[in-house]
Amino acid sequence: MSDGLRLSADSHEADVAVQKGAAGNTLVSFAPVDVTGLRERIDGAEWSLWRYRAALPLRKGSEQWRKVSLGEGLTPLIDAGEGCPGLKLKLEYAMPTLSFKDRGAVLMVAKAKEWGVERLAADSSGNAGTAIAAYAARVGIACEIFVPASTSAGKLLQMEMHGARVHRVEGPRQAATDAAREFVEATGVFYASHVLNPYFFEGTKTYAYEIWEQLGYRAPHHVIVPVGHGTLVLGAYKGFLELLNAGYIDAMPRIYAIQAVACAPIAEAFAANTAVGRVNAAGTVAEGIAIANPPRGMQIIEAVRATGGDIIALTDDAVRSAREELAFRGLFVEPTGAVSFAAYREIYRSRFAAGEISVAPLCGAGLKSPYR
Repeated sequence: MSDGLRLSADSHEADVAVQKGAAGNTLVSFAPVDVTGLRERIDGAEWSLWRYRAALPLRKGSEQWRKVSLGEGLTPLIDAGEGCPGLKLKLEYAMPTLSFKDRGAVLMVAKAKEWGVERLAADSSGNAGTAIAAYAARVGIACEIFVPASTSAGKLLQMEMHGARVHRVEGPRQAATDAAREFVEATGVFYASHVLNPYFFEGTKTYAYEIWEQLGYRAPHHVIVPVGHGTLVLGAYKGFLELLNAGYIDAMPRIYAIQAVACAPIAEAFAANTAVGRVNAAGTVAEGIAIANPPRGMQIIEAVRATGGDIIALTDDAVRSAREELAFRGLFVEPTGAVSFAAYREIYRSRFAAGEISVAPLCGAGLKSPYR
């Protein structure tokens, strides 16, 4: 690991040992790492998330990231415009596979390549599958992706064009996870779970690093993030916590995690102060967050509570309306990508003070779900 940062790659290797086995069903944990010295180690000549590679868990001296990278990260942070005081939008759809999932997929696949993985399997509602398929193709790893049969045609085509073998599974999102795990147990291939593998979160934490740098090495007051499995919520929390612990920011931003009313197990548990359980999910236009039984649900609640934030559920009508407004502002996103903006519109007058800065991601491009 780069000099000046107190970070041990060995500790990460121990964390994910279970992932190198057959099923990897155990829910592995991840912890914040000491990123003291990060600001001085940012590689200003590298225009991707790899500018922060001094704080990323690669083997010492490894150049594997250069073979895997497609230039992901360092997405624009723009003012939302008139009528949206204090809101900045992070254009996460400006990624190689058109969603924020590239952040986690590139780290996870880079580690898989370091370990000599030749074949992997993953389950996804769409965007994680497209990202994993792309990066696996980049380094010659055979890829099996399990998705709900209802997954958008655009996302299915992306995966197939990257050479993945796509398994369409009837039933809810959980059925795709169950099918993937059965396949992994039967074949012994590497389970590239974007939910369980902590390296995925090592990638998504760069979302926080970028916001910090783009705001002049400051944290925003509020971060509004859609949540299904929680890969961006927990990545953002981890990144900002590392910055706080290193003394780079004075306080954690409040995290507002947003779900769809039709599938809101985390929001319901948060409001009732109970454990997160499985819900009978109805259909929602926000397919990317339609997770009926999120394995990291309690971790998400703990992270949000630690920041003084909230977990909110929105109707599909609110999401559709926000998507249309974004389009009229020149920003075309898939429905799930409009969730954070929809939440901002509903809560900023009552929750946010004048002069406070909020950041919301636009997570996926509109052509991934090209319907109204």
